[in-house]
Formats: sequence, C-alpha cells, structure tokens
Amino acid sequence: MKTKLFALALATGLFLNSCSSSDDPTPVTPPATGEISGTITANKTYAYGNYTLKGIVKINAGVTVTFDAGSTITIDKATGDNALVVLKGGKLITNGTADKPVVFTEKSKLPGSWGGIIVYGDAPAKVAGGGTTGTSEDGNKISYGGTNATDNSGSLVYTRVEYAGSKLADGEKENNGFTFYSVGSGTILDHLVSYKGADDGYEFFGGTVSLTNAISYGNTDDSFDWQDGWQGQANTNWYAYQTGKGNYGMEIEASLNDNAFFPKVSNITLKREAGNVPEANDNQVDAFQFKREGNGEYSNIIIDGYGNFTFGANTFKGSAVSILDAATNDHQVKTSKIKLLNVKITNTTNVLPIGATDAIVVAFPAGTFVQSAAATGASLNAGAWATVDGVSLLK
Repeated sequence: MKTKLFALALATGLFLNSCSSSDDPTPVTPPATGEISGTITANKTYAYGNYTLKGIVKINAGVTVTFDAGSTITIDKATGDNALVVLKGGKLITNGTADKPVVFTEKSKLPGSWGGIIVYGDAPAKVAGGGTTGTSEDGNKISYGGTNATDNSGSLVYTRVEYAGSKLADGEKENNGFTFYSVGSGTILDHLVSYKGADDGYEFFGGTVSLTNAISYGNTDDSFDWQDGWQGQANTNWYAYQTGKGNYGMEIEASLNDNAFFPKVSNITLKREAGNVPEANDNQVDAFQFKREGNGEYSNIIIDGYGNFTFGANTFKGSAVSILDAATNDHQVKTSKIKLLNVKITNTTNVLPIGATDAIVVAFPAGTFVQSAAATGASLNAGAWATVDGVSLLK
C-alpha cells in the first residue's frame, strides 16, 4: 500500500523533496538597462536597473517619472550638457531605501561633470526688487515663482546625486547637486545626499518645500544655500562635511527683501575638515553667513572646524556666524528675525557672531544667540544611502 501511495505522489507532483529549494531556486530578475534622453511626455516607471542619462532630460507638466529602489543612473560628461529637469507640473519619484538608494552619478567621478537634479514648482517666490517671478540661472532660463504654496513636485527619498555642478548652455553659474525653483511644501525631500559637486550641495530659489535628513559632502561652494524668499518650515537633520574645497556651511539670503517670514531648520551639523580651503582662496570660511536680508530660526547646532585660512599675506578668520552687510544687521539681527539656539562651537576662531567688516557691529538681542554644550546636531543613520566607494559620509 505504501509503495502505491509513493508512486501516486510522484505521478501527481504531490511529493515534496526537502532539497527542492536548492535544486530549483527562485529565479532572480536581472537589473534593467536602457538610455534616458529627451523630453519625457508620458508617465514612466524605471524598474530596478542600471541606466544611462544623456542630455538635458525634462519631465513635462502632468507627467510622473518613477525610479525603483536600488537603481543607478550614470551620466557621461563627454556627451555634453546633462541634467534631469522636472518642469512645473511634472513629478519625480525616487523610491530609494536606506540599503538600496537611487543613485545619480557620473562616469569620470569629477566634480562639476553634470547639472544635477533641477526641480521647478508652483510655490511663491520673492525675488530682488520684491517681484514674485524670476528667471532661472541654470541655463534653462525658465520663469519661476507661483501661487500654490502646497504644490507637489514628487517625492525624492533615499537618493544621492554625485559629481554635479556644471553649467548648462549659457547658464549664469554652475548648477548644484539639487536645485529647487519655487518648489512647494507638498513635495517630499527626505534622506538625500549631494556628493562632491562643483557648486552648492542644495540651493533653493523661493518656495515652501522642506528638506529632512540631508547630507552635503565635499561640495566646493556652500553646503546649503538659498535666496528669493525660501521659507521651508519643517527642515531637520542637515549634515555638512566640507573637505578639500568648500565655502560657507550655510549661505543665507533673501534677495534684499526684509521679509516677515523666514525658514526654520533644526538639528544641524556643520563640519569643516582640517585642510579644507575656500574655492577662490578668499574669506568664505564661515559656518553661517547671512546677507541681503537673510534670516531664519536655527536650533540644536554643531559647528566644528571653522578656523583661520591663510593665503599669501592674508589670514581670514573663520566665524561661527558672519553678518555680511549693515541692512541684514539692522533689519534681521536687531529685530530678532535671526535666531541661533543651542549652538555648540569647537575649533572655530570667532565664536561670537561678527560683522564681515569692522563697520558692522553685531550684537544679537538676548535669547537669539544661545550657546549650549549639550547640543547634538544632526542625527542620521549610516548605511548604503550614506556610503560612497565603501566610505561612510558621516564623520
């Protein structure tokens, strides 16, 4: 009887061999490949894979482009101008994870090799002269500045941009790792890395979007920069590590507008490695620099390594906080629209806020510049998202 049952099980496929999982392994889908170029005019999802991006790729209004976790998108500067541009009304979604980030990199691994990720939204801006629209300086020369504060340009999560910072066409200046023009608060920017670009790590031109859990590593201009009335309110866990070349940790301006509003950022770490030099061998050696009516509220801050820099006969003294011009001092510092709370400062020459020239006498009102040895700065978890070539970016 047992023999008949055994034969029946074989015939009907019901017999389970304990070794079947090793004899018949689940097939693994290989990474997808392909080239991304031109203007994307219909919704598109790029499955996990290794892609090349060629030229200035634009995502049209009404179009959503998605990249699955673990995807790598490689650019080659030898092909000319390259960038990924999200036009107003378009959406970019990168579904990275801590162990499988979405990575945009460049073949030569040289800073300034492509234009990075550029996003246009429909949130308000306030440009020089008090106007509500401006023209982008990225080479695309697109008008920005809108009316929808909660505009949604997509979701960038666990995403790294490497070796960006090139000019596009006749752009007025280099682009950044991430550039945001009037991007709204409905957009998610979380766990992003800007790595070794030739300009700023992140730059905001107006808008209301917030940035959380961000690393700016080895960018040769400023780690974080904004203008045109950017007013993100939910920013937290910003980490900057300046190595090789780098200017200000944070360059903060409001395009000469004395705004009633201001951005808020909590949990900030700004570190300058020993031997780091400013890009143009000049006085851009401060952790925070406020100018052109820049303001804001910043809390739980670590500042480390902003010491002196000597070039030729000149020695420039690094400062925790520098106020560039009298208008910013009079309208922002003296009226308590700049607040730096719970600040721990080490290895920095000028601990107290100073003016960029002797004519600017800076005296923060009581309670608006508060030092604390208990400050902890940014709190970020290590992992593949924050690791390049086997080296963690969190120092």
